[in-house]
Amino acid sequence: MNKNKLLTALGVSLLITFNTQAQSPAVTNLFKDVSSVASGTEVMMSQLNIPANTRLPKHWHPGEEYVYIVSGSVTLWQEGKPDTLMTAGDAIKIPLKQIHSAITGAEPVSIVVFRVHEQGKPIRINVDEAPQQ
Repeated sequence: MNKNKLLTALGVSLLITFNTQAQSPAVTNLFKDVSSVASGTEVMMSQLNIPANTRLPKHWHPGEEYVYIVSGSVTLWQEGKPDTLMTAGDAIKIPLKQIHSAITGAEPVSIVVFRVHEQGKPIRINVDEAPQQ
């Protein structure tokens, strides 16, 4: 392979890698500590950045989740409830074990999430989708 073809292949590979990474939601855990208010609970704070045109898997949390939209917009889907369009400055509480998902449109969203959570439990439990037949 000549030098130009090698550089082109390397450039395409890097571009594909960058685009794939840019398409994944990113979570930054900002804070986690045991709660002194309620035995067996902990509090967590995270920043979640979801790219445009993304749908998170359906999931629930072993705790209450408080969501604040920093920038962008997102549709919150909750099982058994109407969809809620949220934009920068909006906040909402997602109840304990409520199955939900977040869906972005043409723009990405940045969210701060605060949880009061059962100590030692996983942060998120994905809901299995029925197999396709």
